[in-house]
Amino acid sequence: MASVTDIDITPAAAKRVAAIAARQDRPAILRLAVDGGGCAGFQYRFELAEGVEQDDTTAERDGVKLVVDSVSLDLVRGSAVDFVESLGGASFQVTNPNAQSGCGCGTSFSI
Repeated sequence: MASVTDIDITPAAAKRVAAIAARQDRPAILRLAVDGGGCAGFQYRFELAEGVEQDDTTAERDGVKLVVDSVSLDLVRGSAVDFVESLGGASFQVTNPNAQSGCGCGTSFSI
């Protein structure tokens, strides 16, 4: 089990995941994964998960779990997932201290 500082989920993100999961009648588990691609080299992928896998690192807030697989964790260690609403729309965003640069849309980054 990884330490609690490996990954975090903010109260706003936890509230949004809980609302989405309730509407879809699914567990309140958000999976953050990192894929190759995007305009900066890597891109974040979010999806509701059915459960926690053996190699996942888990953060929990207000009954909501954020899970990250071991490969993706190397790229997002120390990050926090937030839910932000602005004039440009609403989205989950990752504050990633490992990212050297990012793109304007905030969905991809480089190391």
